[in-house]
Amino acid sequence: MSKRTEDIVIIGGGPAGLAAALSARKAGCEKVLILERDRELGGILNQCIHNGFGLHTFKEELTGPEYAERYIDMAEEAKIPYLLNTMVTNISLRSDGRKKVTAMNKEDGLLEIETETVILAMGCRERSRGALNIPGSRPAGIYSAGTAQYYVNIRGRMPGKNVVILGSGDIGLIMARRMVLEGAKVQCVAELRPQSGGLKRNIVQCLDDFNIPLYLNTTVAQIHGRDRVEGVTLTKVDDNGNPIPGSEWEVPCDTLLLSCGLIPENELTRGLGADMDGKTGGPIVGENLECSIPGVFACGNVLHVHELVDHVSAEAEKAGNYAVEYIRQKRG
Repeated sequence: MSKRTEDIVIIGGGPAGLAAALSARKAGCEKVLILERDRELGGILNQCIHNGFGLHTFKEELTGPEYAERYIDMAEEAKIPYLLNTMVTNISLRSDGRKKVTAMNKEDGLLEIETETVILAMGCRERSRGALNIPGSRPAGIYSAGTAQYYVNIRGRMPGKNVVILGSGDIGLIMARRMVLEGAKVQCVAELRPQSGGLKRNIVQCLDDFNIPLYLNTTVAQIHGRDRVEGVTLTKVDDNGNPIPGSEWEVPCDTLLLSCGLIPENELTRGLGADMDGKTGGPIVGENLECSIPGVFACGNVLHVHELVDHVSAEAEKAGNYAVEYIRQKRG
């Protein structure tokens, strides 16, 4: 087992983790370590190749990878250490109030890090089909919109050619446009609620500009196909989200993309015993972004899902400063 000691351990090397690390370093903390489970820093931004990022932070319009690169370059320049391909498995409290972070990777094996503070910056994940309770078998061709985005933008692979999208969140809207640009046919976007969950500009630029219909108060009632998706049954729903009998119609497709909301990634937070907010899905924090566990801070989408990455960065900068302030107060 490999052991080390830090002042601040940041879990997550996406926009929140990078911004928190930079602000902590600027505030005078030298022993900062970022732990990232992916093979590179930047988080989800690496697969978001569309523009629209950075208008608040950098006063210019950037793509996701460009935005991430700005922060990665700043972290490299500040010589902030980080470990990639590193999975954190547990956070525990010592009797003296310090924290023990247990992680693992190929190089170090099992890694035990003793730290004064922890900043949670794990981001969020998409709701899966299992969480949506859609009837039907389990054929190939059902993806979350983010997974489809990864395949297309990172791996260069098309998940399908004839697509229906359930959920009009920003990821689903952007993937509707992306699939069309890559040669697929997007039959429609269905939205359970009476209004879209995405930004107005994305509705215009991703649906209206490509003549993709948006069906509100609509959901998927059935998935057809055994080995591969062959189509879906759409149905209108009432004000309570219940299917309206007789309103069903079938849409042929070979792919169903799910864009039905994001959930803060908080298994570690719950395992630590922090108080959780049932509305946001994230931990309950005070004005200084500190959880119910002293010395544990949360920022970005792990706290609550943000609309703009610029807001994530701004919040994370505060978390980094608060963590340094906590250390100074504790040490007198």
